Amino acid sequence: MKFLDLTKVFVRSGSGGNGAVSFRRDKFVEYGGPDGGDGGNGGDVVAVAVDGLNTLIDFRYQQHFFAQNGQGGMGRQRTGFSGEDILLRVPVGTEIIDEDEETLIADMTEVGQRVIIAKGGNGGWGNLRYKTSTNQAPHRANPGQEGVERTIWLRLKLIADVGLLGMPNAGKSTFLAATSNARPKIADYPFTTLVPNLGVVGIDNVEFVVADIPGLIAGASEGRGLGDQFLGHVERCAVLLHLVDGTAPDPIVDYHTIINELELYGGDLADKPRLTVLNKIDALDAEERVFLKAELEEASEGRVLLMSGATRDGITEVLRTLRLEIDDNRLRQRKAADIEAGEEPWQP
Repeated sequence: MKFLDLTKVFVRSGSGGNGAVSFRRDKFVEYGGPDGGDGGNGGDVVAVAVDGLNTLIDFRYQQHFFAQNGQGGMGRQRTGFSGEDILLRVPVGTEIIDEDEETLIADMTEVGQRVIIAKGGNGGWGNLRYKTSTNQAPHRANPGQEGVERTIWLRLKLIADVGLLGMPNAGKSTFLAATSNARPKIADYPFTTLVPNLGVVGIDNVEFVVADIPGLIAGASEGRGLGDQFLGHVERCAVLLHLVDGTAPDPIVDYHTIINELELYGGDLADKPRLTVLNKIDALDAEERVFLKAELEEASEGRVLLMSGATRDGITEVLRTLRLEIDDNRLRQRKAADIEAGEEPWQP
């Protein structure tokens, strides 16, 4: 499945049906009076957050969504039927933005959340509504209200508990593959990951979601490499996992490069809880590990863990540390049946 996280959509709600001008025509009833019914309401354009989607690719092939118009009123006091709503099924985490690309209309953060994007027009009144003691035979009826046309943007920000950060080839995809059922592409060249990937990680009988995004390089905020367009997918994370490649020419410079890009991106991303991990320690001797860990702790002014995604050394400690940074209400308890079946891809 292709990944798409930003798209433009054109929507139009249904117009209301016209009210009817009609008079009763029954045998032996000399003054039947008005009996024109109201028009039906137009359908709404409704966005609904659904489970099981993590891309907006469906909106690449259909970008126009029109709700049904209401039916006009009829004689014998019959109201026209209301037009059917049209649903835009979007992934959880989708932001609905106005045409100016700045005004936030809705943020779809929960499964089942529904938002009316364009309200359908009201149906017009029939002439029966205008009957009064002084006007027994009104010939007046209202037209239906016009539907609403608007252009909106859909922007997806993945819902995850942990976001992976690092330079290209820092080992993010290897970590995700080693700890979850996700199977991201892994290779020994930069920018192997071109789109975000999600994986469900289990530790100590609880589960949380990890998001892997393409690596950042110096100047990403200016569009270099793949730019910082995917950083929005880790904005909702509870904690960031910053992987530093211990085999890089200068891991400390790499660390500062990522932190600088977070600060240039803006928002509160740079202030989120962050765990720094020195990765690929299997390729380092004991002296190099001690030296680089001390250098990173000085640069980050915090705790630094050691890990190897390839050999899985230190993964248990990393996962348990991440678990402590995630609120209990965001964690999911693993089912007993899954635990007994050993469905978890990796056990500490």
